Amino acid sequence: MIHQAVLLKEVIKVLDPKPGEFFIDGTAGAGGHSQAIGEKIGDKGRLLAIDWEKTGENYADLPKILKDKHLGKADGLLLDLGFSSDQLISGSGFSFLKDEPLIMTYSSDNDPAKDVLLELTEDELADVIKTYGEEHYAKRIAEAIKEQEKRKPIDTTGELVAAIKRAVPPNYENGRINPATRTFMALRIYVNRELENLEILLQQLDKILKHNGRVAIISFHSLEDRLVKNYFRDLAKENKLEILTKKPIVASQEEIINNPRSRSAKLRAAKIVN
Repeated sequence: MIHQAVLLKEVIKVLDPKPGEFFIDGTAGAGGHSQAIGEKIGDKGRLLAIDWEKTGENYADLPKILKDKHLGKADGLLLDLGFSSDQLISGSGFSFLKDEPLIMTYSSDNDPAKDVLLELTEDELADVIKTYGEEHYAKRIAEAIKEQEKRKPIDTTGELVAAIKRAVPPNYENGRINPATRTFMALRIYVNRELENLEILLQQLDKILKHNGRVAIISFHSLEDRLVKNYFRDLAKENKLEILTKKPIVASQEEIINNPRSRSAKLRAAKIVN
């Protein structure tokens, strides 16, 4: 499976990388965006590509990373908060289509999902699934998981999928999506503290980007998009930032056909002005 960079043309247009500039790809993944940015900044430009799984560096730590590497502030920053095909084949339990250990972590710093399931109470688990997965059957799924744990702890993705399927109606979403989709997404977000990491970064943009530095963030979840939207709005009110996208940029029909994962992508961008 080839990972296609989402909203690639739109990202390059809004970030406008120029020869000799310093750019950061905070979620490098398969490198599609990094490659396109690198071509624009050229041999005299600098590109810092970090990836939590591959480099062990978390974009939430960017101010420290920049300081440790003596790099200074950047002209541009990109975050693609999507889920790559590399992670689906990692063997770490991100995919509900294969039976493998239920880990779901990008880093060994975080507890594996199988341990998190045991630690959470039924009410806490229902809240996680409802909040991060926007799952209508969150309470029933949490109850089924806890019932299963009374017999045997859930150690694999297959065991978790079986518990979820027991909890939801046979005609779940009229077959539109797999019944495990939203629960797996919720656990992944919670286990890796994805929303917390995003908020930490948004609070530190002025420590990462220089004056007139541009930031572009692609989100795939309504909670992520709302967080970015609200931070950009509040910083713009304080005259610290200029919003470059009055409305989020979404994928064209052509891109959605060629790359279905782009369907829920929303791109917001801004420029540091103070």
